[in-house]
Amino acid sequence: MAVSLWRTTSCLLKRSISVASVRCGHGPPSKPVDIHKGKVLSDEIELPDNLGHAVGLERHELLAHQAGDDDPFEMKVLKATKGTFDKPTVIKSVNQRRMIGCICEEDALTINWMYVHKGEPKRCECGYWFKLVDAPVKIYE
Repeated sequence: MAVSLWRTTSCLLKRSISVASVRCGHGPPSKPVDIHKGKVLSDEIELPDNLGHAVGLERHELLAHQAGDDDPFEMKVLKATKGTFDKPTVIKSVNQRRMIGCICEEDALTINWMYVHKGEPKRCECGYWFKLVDAPVKIYE
């Protein structure tokens, strides 16, 4: 019994004690202040639209949509071509490599992901060939 009492009191003594201080005001209370006094509504000042707030890739995407390009990052599914070594499926990219996914069969549930590097055609497990080529850099302003 004495041991459990000792443990309880020692744990309580080890805890930090916080004291809340109360601010005592001196003098009369301050008068309420109207922070909107003197302000006038103006039709000249407006919030910017989405393009005014967007930066980076989001801005690039919005500018591309305004220019009529629905797929600025070429993320849509490509139709499969012959996919032979002589006529591989062409993938456009501004980078040196790109990750692509091949759905080897129409009713397949998995995607075979692989990297394709510029200048060297790559063969998928199903036999399709892919080749990475330079894409024209699009600058939207």
